[in-house]
Amino acid sequence: MSRLLVLCLALCCAGVHAQTYRWTDSSGRTVVSDTPPPGQVRNAAKAGGKAQPDDGLPFATKKAAETFPVLLYTAPDCIEECRQARELLQKRKVPFTEKSIQTPEEFDEVKKLVGDVFVPTLKVGNQRQRGYNPAAYDNLLDIAGYPKTSGGKP
Repeated sequence: MSRLLVLCLALCCAGVHAQTYRWTDSSGRTVVSDTPPPGQVRNAAKAGGKAQPDDGLPFATKKAAETFPVLLYTAPDCIEECRQARELLQKRKVPFTEKSIQTPEEFDEVKKLVGDVFVPTLKVGNQRQRGYNPAAYDNLLDIAGYPKTSGGKP
């Protein structure tokens, strides 16, 4: 009986180490899959799997990034506020994806997200903040579990 249990556990755990991939397809949708992305994709990255020892991110940051990914919407004509939003995320060493909205579809995406086309817009998991407000950004990141300081200490 114990051999059967060990065999079952081994088989169940075999899929846990499978590599997953995350990318943005040509229509702007984020795709997470166990197969590598096709040739014509944007923002392709490996997701999940083993943590990379050389990425320098604290465990709390890695955990928060897996659960609550951060997306910063910007635009080419957004200069000062978008720079400040970017710097806040970089100072806290928050891994984030920046999406510069330029197409009508991307404008519609932001409009659905916050009710109007407004940049910068920060999305942390399912929560969002319209415009640059450092206290609101910090609050969203704190709630998601991102460390408060760049040293990784909460």
